[in-house]
Amino acid sequence: MKKRFIEVSFPVKEISKESAREKNIRHGHISTLHIWWTRKPLASSRATSYAALIPEAESDLEWDKKRQFIIELSKWENSLNSIVIEKARKDILESNDGKPLRVLDPFAGGGSIPLECLRLGMETYANDYNPVAVLILKCTLEYPQKYGRLKEVKEKFGMLEGVTIKNPLVEDVKRWGNWVLEEVKKEIGKFYPQDEDGSIPVGYIWARTISCQNPLCNAEIPLMKQFWLAKKDNKKVALKPYVKDNRVEFEIVGQDKEFPREFDPEKGTVSKAIANCLVCGSTVDDKTVRRLFQEGKSGQRMVAVVLHHPKRQGKTYRLATEKDLEIYKLAEEYLEEKRTKLMEEWGIDSVPDEEIDPNSIKPRTMWLYGMTKWGDLFNSRQKLALITFTEKVRITYQKMIEQGYDRDYSRAVVSYLGLGVSKLATYLVVLTRWRPDVVSFERAFDRQALPMIWDYGEVNPFSEARGSWDIEIMLEVISHLSQIPHVKMKEK
Repeated sequence: MKKRFIEVSFPVKEISKESAREKNIRHGHISTLHIWWTRKPLASSRATSYAALIPEAESDLEWDKKRQFIIELSKWENSLNSIVIEKARKDILESNDGKPLRVLDPFAGGGSIPLECLRLGMETYANDYNPVAVLILKCTLEYPQKYGRLKEVKEKFGMLEGVTIKNPLVEDVKRWGNWVLEEVKKEIGKFYPQDEDGSIPVGYIWARTISCQNPLCNAEIPLMKQFWLAKKDNKKVALKPYVKDNRVEFEIVGQDKEFPREFDPEKGTVSKAIANCLVCGSTVDDKTVRRLFQEGKSGQRMVAVVLHHPKRQGKTYRLATEKDLEIYKLAEEYLEEKRTKLMEEWGIDSVPDEEIDPNSIKPRTMWLYGMTKWGDLFNSRQKLALITFTEKVRITYQKMIEQGYDRDYSRAVVSYLGLGVSKLATYLVVLTRWRPDVVSFERAFDRQALPMIWDYGEVNPFSEARGSWDIEIMLEVISHLSQIPHVKMKEK
């Protein structure tokens, strides 16, 4: 029996470069559908699957041609190139006496390997024991193939009628995703008001707080790792702390005038859980800081608001005001009303009250700081936003059924909206960082861990900035996946 090409040779260096380059590809890539940490690069999944199924080369010339083709096949630009993909499919069929191969990935995770096997013309089956992975797999492998085929749609253009070609799955996810956004905005948009000049709050920056343990001081310590708001070559803005009446106050420096040379924003008030009081200069050790959090003796303070004006470039910053806090308190009050309503309707608490397994997160960061239930990872306004989005997504399914949609198809559409809520939750959480180097919020899962964030960012889900409700990027993925040539699978 002939050896397979991958058993003899493989362009590792070139495929590695394509796999690394793939990390920067956003439009249409499945990594933007939903986070999955162990998802394999599509470039390497496609290249290795192909190389494992074709025979070794019989001459140096053939070896060079096959090697070069594998490199071309791995490129993202060729993932929908009909000439390249059809050649790969033909090569695999010929190497198997013209019979379509069946592939099973029993632990498919994010779906890279089964997706590329599907792209290469194989009858593909995927499974996983993680329910999140199963949902991602259905939205990656099943629904676009089943429901995403282009159809002719009759439309009216004024007095005229015409036919347009549309992807029904893309159109319905877009339609109902926008419906969800508008319905949520109608209900809770008032808790994210614009400034008087029309500036839209991109988000709010909060500092966790503890009391100074010096009995002669007892001042509030805002725990901030650093004070930068914007740290770019052409723009440096920071919160500068100062003490007034035994309290730490802030001013914004660098936004309207030259940045003060004597001030170093890198030096915050906390490092490795050791806190420094700016009022009296005393230190609170890490064990005491953690104990205060565990005993419920910590707090939080909104310190700044990040803004964007639709008619201006860039972001601006201002200090949080009493009005900002009053609006937040109103959101807290409405949250309790909303939770009671949903408890009666759903029979369960809409805010997750399950305990976090202290052995599931290493280091046990959340437990160290008093966050023992999953609901503790969100502030009140974040909880309100997430349960309201969840409610509207649930209502979407019922409305689709009422309008005559097929139940299975409705589940498919709502599955994408559910992934949208899940993605939103990675930003609407008290572990979101404000990144001054790129002037945007960074989701909680920027790495496969849940580290403690002292000064966290609260994203405005209606701002249209990073971290807000976003269906468009998901539509690009559905559109890309729907264009993969259909593979007929035998009925079970």
